[in-house]
Amino acid sequence: MKLFRANGATTTVWILIVLFLLPACSTLKRQIPFVVDYSKTDYSKNENWAALPSIKDSSDNIPAELQGRKKPFDIDIFYVHPTTFTKISKRWNANLSDLKLNKKTDKSAIKFQASLFNLVGNVYAPRYRQAHLRSYFTKDVDSGKLALDLAYEDVKSAFQYYLDHFNNGKPFIIVSHSQGTTHSQHLIKDFIDHKALQKNLVAAYLVGLPVLKTSFATVKPCELPEETGCFCSWRTYKDDFEPRKKYVNENISIVNPISWTTGLGLVEKKYHKGSVLKNFNKINPNTQSAQIYKGIIQTNKPKFPFSFLIITKNFHPGDLNLFYLDIQENARLRTKAFLEKESKK
Repeated sequence: MKLFRANGATTTVWILIVLFLLPACSTLKRQIPFVVDYSKTDYSKNENWAALPSIKDSSDNIPAELQGRKKPFDIDIFYVHPTTFTKISKRWNANLSDLKLNKKTDKSAIKFQASLFNLVGNVYAPRYRQAHLRSYFTKDVDSGKLALDLAYEDVKSAFQYYLDHFNNGKPFIIVSHSQGTTHSQHLIKDFIDHKALQKNLVAAYLVGLPVLKTSFATVKPCELPEETGCFCSWRTYKDDFEPRKKYVNENISIVNPISWTTGLGLVEKKYHKGSVLKNFNKINPNTQSAQIYKGIIQTNKPKFPFSFLIITKNFHPGDLNLFYLDIQENARLRTKAFLEKESKK
């Protein structure tokens, strides 16, 4: 996804396509039933990772205004990217050898989302056979579920490989957006929740999809900025967006990505640390407000060239980079708090 970044009107066109046209792909006659794929992805191969600390990749990008900063911690970030497989296709799952799709993922999600954690820790981001966007909207529910299941098998294998070969007992943060959050919830249930590994979890940022407060047994929603071992979640909409009643659920976990609390009051722009929009090298401070409202975050429409053309009230593509520096500094705060507590044990 473009994440509010493109040249000229391309941004608006792309957002409109993603949010309004692509869900309709689920009804295309070209759609075919899911065919079970028993092959395994080999995560010992660097090409099956979009980001690794040992190679130069898009997650290494640092906005020019932040390049004087240093990474103070030896912790890990395991990042699961959102759906970038959106073009009309007969396939239910992406092909890992699709260079064009990999490039799209790297120039969007890896650069504009994963990169915000490179001044926090060591970034690991697997490529995986992501389910096509239509898997969330299709009438062929069984095929959509099987496509998502296959995608998760890759994410699960990547995380296991990461634990076996890279982690070495270090603290870690889990980050995900959209489809990535579908899979990261499963990761937490399978590997972390009520398990020994939970002691190494600094925090999880599960963004872009509704996550229930009761999703996990022992990993609870974060309620304070420096809290650790918990998860943060939010979805971003325009400040006058009104959720449909059937989608309002008091059990949806939501934290304000500026104040990092669950208070319902408006957090004004003056507290906003900075977004990264069209120009990756420019940090835009004090441009976004944020308020929790009926299980979502409401914020003002971001401003960048041609942004006046945006008519959608769903700011899903910008869930992370609208609060780029806010998230980065919060991850550093939680990491510092985690390490301080560990040093006192």
